[in-house]
Amino acid sequence: MVSYDFWLLDLDGTLVDIEPDYVGGVFEEVGDRLGREFTDREAEIIWHGLGGSRDEQLREWGVDVEEFWTVFHDVEDAQARAEHTYLYDDADFVADLDGPVGLVTHCQRYLTDPVLDRLDIRDWFDTVVCCTEDIGWKPDPAPVELAMEDLGMGYNGHAGVLAGDGPHDIGAAWNAGLDGIHVERHDPHRRGQCVLGDRRIESFAELGGESPAGD
Repeated sequence: MVSYDFWLLDLDGTLVDIEPDYVGGVFEEVGDRLGREFTDREAEIIWHGLGGSRDEQLREWGVDVEEFWTVFHDVEDAQARAEHTYLYDDADFVADLDGPVGLVTHCQRYLTDPVLDRLDIRDWFDTVVCCTEDIGWKPDPAPVELAMEDLGMGYNGHAGVLAGDGPHDIGAAWNAGLDGIHVERHDPHRRGQCVLGDRRIESFAELGGESPAGD
């Protein structure tokens, strides 16, 4: 495996995940407010972005996208979410990386900060970029490029990688000229598609014994 000068990582579904009961509770409340029940499978699809674009999936179901996200963000409680968030067993791989490490996540700042603090992993990262309408959303390379700039790792010959659990992560990596490692946390049959990547793994433990950063 190529050694990298810096690493960027996704957060939700890659390093951490949420207890299913919390997800179910959020979608039950959202459904009550919208007057539309969400099944456990539908909640899983939207929460984890299985199958591709969440917005496109909502439209396919006849759900107003703007109204859904307004209600969804109103229902979510940052502290409750953090209390129901857990680290994957292999996530401590990040703590052992040599060189700059950044986080690029769709999770909003008010939700990201409590998770990083509760799990005591904030010091794993030299920069944290939370995507917004202004910054851009993966697979747009803009948030990735912002993280690279924060790390002092622009387009100057440094070899970098972005690891994530969704196709938008790999797309963002490639659009920014980085390698993309897909971490498959879900059975491809449940995802409904196979996500490509420069490297495909089910656990960061598969990278054991390989150099995480270049010297």
